[in-house]
Amino acid sequence: MSRMLSAPDARYQGGGLHPLLLASLVIALLVGVPIVGVLSNLFSHAELNASASTFSHLWATVLPEYIVNSAIIAIIVAVLTATIGIGCAWLVAVFDFPGKKFFEWALILPLAMPAYVVAYAYTDFLQFTGPLQTGLRTLFGWQGGAYWFPQIRSVGGAGLLFALVLYPYVYLLVRNAFIERSPRMWDAARTLGAGPWQAFLQVSLPLARPAAAAGMALALMETLADYGAVAYFGVPTLTTGIYKSWYIFSDRTAAAQIAAVLLMVVMGLMLLEQKSRGRARYYAVGGRSTAQAATVLTGRHAWGASLFCALPVLLGFFVPLIILLRLLLNEDALSFGTRYIGWLENTIVLGGITALIAVVICVLMAYAARVTKSRAQAICNRIVSMGYAIPGAVIAVGILIPLSYIDAWNSEHGITLILSGSVIALVYAYLVRFLAVSFQSVQAGLTKITPAMDASARSLGHGIGSMLMHIHVPLLWRSVLTAGLLVFVDVVKELPATLTIRPFNFDTLAVITHQLASDERLGEAALPALTIVLIAIVPVVILARAIARTRP
Repeated sequence: MSRMLSAPDARYQGGGLHPLLLASLVIALLVGVPIVGVLSNLFSHAELNASASTFSHLWATVLPEYIVNSAIIAIIVAVLTATIGIGCAWLVAVFDFPGKKFFEWALILPLAMPAYVVAYAYTDFLQFTGPLQTGLRTLFGWQGGAYWFPQIRSVGGAGLLFALVLYPYVYLLVRNAFIERSPRMWDAARTLGAGPWQAFLQVSLPLARPAAAAGMALALMETLADYGAVAYFGVPTLTTGIYKSWYIFSDRTAAAQIAAVLLMVVMGLMLLEQKSRGRARYYAVGGRSTAQAATVLTGRHAWGASLFCALPVLLGFFVPLIILLRLLLNEDALSFGTRYIGWLENTIVLGGITALIAVVICVLMAYAARVTKSRAQAICNRIVSMGYAIPGAVIAVGILIPLSYIDAWNSEHGITLILSGSVIALVYAYLVRFLAVSFQSVQAGLTKITPAMDASARSLGHGIGSMLMHIHVPLLWRSVLTAGLLVFVDVVKELPATLTIRPFNFDTLAVITHQLASDERLGEAALPALTIVLIAIVPVVILARAIARTRP
């Protein structure tokens, strides 16, 4: 028995590669296909001259504008998400003020609002014929063209909108960093004469720097991956360029060129986030045996803190929600007819299938890492985790390029199977994009199961499969359920990949919301948009409950 327990799990008694490692290698290869598809179209000998010519044309015409607009939006998002996320996290972690317990979890509510839904809501509210400007003209007697009003459909408007719905990434990570730090550091700084603001700048903020950088990187990657909001605003970005090149102009080479630029930008962000930390290490000295005593704010400071936390929740969630409800009740809204039921069914089926497959894959891969403990398995898991950083538009182009070659080969050999524009291709794109979301949740749950349980199970004669089914899966059900819900909601909200790959006349709630809003039929778009928000609320509630349990 002692020999069996001490034998490394990486050794497979059947010889050759461990079956779990082999399966992981295949999955990692499939996840890497979109990147290979984009790059192969750029650098293959057959298309190298056309690729160079296309890139020169793009650079001389539209690519600089795409890059500049994307960069400006990214800068606005970085500044605002850092300001809102870090500021709110510091307030709720350190101070006590009116509404603190509510804001602790309510500050994550904007995560349930897709950016394109918020874009439709604010456009209706702020446009010339919207209720705000109409009310101002009625109240002050203004005439059209005689006053200035900020334009929401602009680069600045897009940056502000993204910041309002993406700051929770920074808030969640930084709040945890503030709570995890040792109270002794804060107490030491205050004992040495530092005020709250000085202690924040010299103690709390440096400790939270890695978390803030990671949160900002997530927000920026989501910003660069968005299509619906910027397309509706009419702001040309790298993502809209990919969609137009592929879907409107049928130019595969141009789409691949722009996708490659966007992919490089995203990879650059990931490297920059890692390099920003360098060799620095941020340790908290001492345990959390005593909770940080909250500093009670009074007077204008207390209400100022409440207002600072209330504004992003109001502007990022409650105001768009109220606007959508007004559209649904007061204008020509869609009814619960057969078309709506069909869109809802398509959305639920795609989300359910993808979530189920993603959970199965991620349980196997996380379990493989636990069993094999090999470097190859760690690399496979890292490749799968990178999928979330790849924008949906890049994944769509990277998948459609190789599938188009496969379809051409099938046609030449009399095979009727067409993969491009099929549900199979769409689910494949979703899996590449969102496997990382599921994997992180499953892996976190698996690490909480002590290895002593594995040793005990093996001593009782359980094999790998039996141990997984009878011991680990029952203990992982909460993590598995959370992983499935997160993937399901991400699929429901996903727009760029769905628009590009979906079968003909196959619409989801996200697609129909985008199409109706693009046709300025915002009243009809309100129902599917609200449905998406209601579905997205589910994981947000789960996060809120988790936050309530981690209150300092």
